[in-house]
Amino acid sequence: MPEYLDALETRDPEIREHEHLARLPRQIAHAKARAPAYARLLAEVDPRTITNRQALAAIPVTRKSDLIALQKSAPPFGGYATVRWGEAARVFASPGPIFEPEGRRVDYWRFARTLFAAGFRAGDLAHNCFSYHFTPAGSMFEGGAIALGCTVFPGGVGQTEQQLQAMALLKPNGYIGTPSFLKIIVDRADALGIDLRHLRKALVSGEALPEILAKEFRERGIDAFQAYGTADIGAIAYESDAREGFIVDEGILLEILRPGTPDPADPGEIGEVVVTTLHNEEYPLIRFGTGDLSAVLPGASACGRTNTRIKGWLGRADQATKVRGMFVHPAQVAAIVERHPQIRRARLIVGSEGGLDRMSLHVELGADEGIDVAAISTTIREITKLRGDVVVRAPGDLPADGKAIDDIREYGHR
Repeated sequence: MPEYLDALETRDPEIREHEHLARLPRQIAHAKARAPAYARLLAEVDPRTITNRQALAAIPVTRKSDLIALQKSAPPFGGYATVRWGEAARVFASPGPIFEPEGRRVDYWRFARTLFAAGFRAGDLAHNCFSYHFTPAGSMFEGGAIALGCTVFPGGVGQTEQQLQAMALLKPNGYIGTPSFLKIIVDRADALGIDLRHLRKALVSGEALPEILAKEFRERGIDAFQAYGTADIGAIAYESDAREGFIVDEGILLEILRPGTPDPADPGEIGEVVVTTLHNEEYPLIRFGTGDLSAVLPGASACGRTNTRIKGWLGRADQATKVRGMFVHPAQVAAIVERHPQIRRARLIVGSEGGLDRMSLHVELGADEGIDVAAISTTIREITKLRGDVVVRAPGDLPADGKAIDDIREYGHR
């Protein structure tokens, strides 16, 4: 028999929409009253009139890409948060930097539902390999797991052999982290002769899970599910055992807009994911443009959950992309070029090999220019915090199409 975290997941869609829209005026009134940025943005808006999607669409979109400048002008949160120090439990810094507050409520980021759909239950030991410093991912998933009644080992990132030592002794039955790090862990376990047969389930996020890698995990007895969220919003959508797209979380109202416009995308059309939080009083983001691309899938999931389904992460409207769980932006490519004047044109190519992300900087040089490949590789690592190869191309080889980043991975499961 199917299992659900609660009855919200199987509500009649019309009831869900009615209840979401009934909460919307209260959330907008709260944001207008407590968050200075929304007091300005919504100065002419009567929250009582925002009772349908058409009225909501009249509110301007606040885009993630604007937060860096907004937060610098009005630190720490650009006027979008309602909490002060002492009221927030933690504050995080994502690349940019972009700062995010974490409230004190149980499962603040709403990942318990996502973990439940991935098979996590009370009494499980979850080995959490998301970062516990600077960015909120580790705390996000830990909060959801604890809310379910799981015990969490805060492994964090890296230190593969120490992670394996803990796994061998504690025998967790669940993994939380990026799929690429899980691949590293299981391969290293094979090399060291460490038995990981107790590891039966995984919730992965931060990067794509190609089918070839999901199949390898299944062959090892690990059933891996995917989650989609952001550092600002928390959980946005999650995979169920139906494996048919990603089901939108119950705590948000989601729109898909044509990139760079306020216009809704047609059903099935790829557009920007725009989210309004319905329960987050500390950081009440209204029509928050994530910059991520996705599309709505028709119908409901075969698992019985009735909320809207989306295809998953389909790229970035601003050319930024995630590589091994870290965002890489066009501005970072420009910064690399600026440090090396011999580069006349550059494009970062992001692909995959054996289910793992790979990136390489393709460069064209000026006439008779030499190049120090090692120095450029070092710059790539310093600026992006990731390793990347350098490929020298002939003048005129790179297309003059304005792209700084070309992501050639197959999407749909990010």
